[in-house]
Amino acid sequence: MSIRIDTSESVATLTIDRPEVKNALDLETVNAIRAALQALAADAGVGVLIITGGGEAAFVSGADINDIRARGRDEGLAAINSSLFAEIERFPRPTIAAVNGYALGGGCELALACDIRIASDTAKFGQPELGLGIIPGAGATQRLPRIIGMGRAKHLILTGEIIDAKQALEIGLVTAVTTGMTAICRVMTYEIASVANIATMKAPVAAKMPNFAFAAKKRTSGPISSASLRAGLSCFCCPTMSDLKLPILPLRAQNHVR
Repeated sequence: MSIRIDTSESVATLTIDRPEVKNALDLETVNAIRAALQALAADAGVGVLIITGGGEAAFVSGADINDIRARGRDEGLAAINSSLFAEIERFPRPTIAAVNGYALGGGCELALACDIRIASDTAKFGQPELGLGIIPGAGATQRLPRIIGMGRAKHLILTGEIIDAKQALEIGLVTAVTTGMTAICRVMTYEIASVANIATMKAPVAAKMPNFAFAAKKRTSGPISSASLRAGLSCFCCPTMSDLKLPILPLRAQNHVR
């Protein structure tokens, strides 16, 4: 198998395990990840999903070049990697990319599709596609500017520069860098303790709502989307809200915001 799925309590870990090609994505692996995402999304016991690469050399080194060369025109137009990353972005629970080693091209784009990115100090990020005579085609031209800003995104894409974990942290591409332990160990030790608890125990509905609101923001041209309000109100329909000790203020009809 090109991937492994491990589940511990409410935490699911999806490991892309093709060390012989530095975890490059081929069609078989993409299809396996897609099937795993569907199964995990349907599992109510999963509160958070970690995506990582097997071994220390690479998270995902990019698309498998041999596989791309074998694809025909119709497969090329099918947006195989792009549609997979969109599914990761839409995954109904929080997703965390635990990045060791290289996250290049499609590997960087996969990490961008996750909600949180944690890197080891050995991680390298980049979009080197222009050097191959192509452009990033699986989401980097959209997601990268939203995460690090248009200027920095253009710099990385147009120059093909590969940056280390420290630089990635400085520009906001990752939110934490771990030293002396792998990214997956850091995630399991720190991030999971809070994210999984919120997603499965304290506020399972609320944990899903930010992504709903964020996705709506991408579709709206206005400054604020009503989806943010709908997402917030959905939390108050959840039974777990009755367990929270929140100050409830009386609402007056004339004070309602229209």
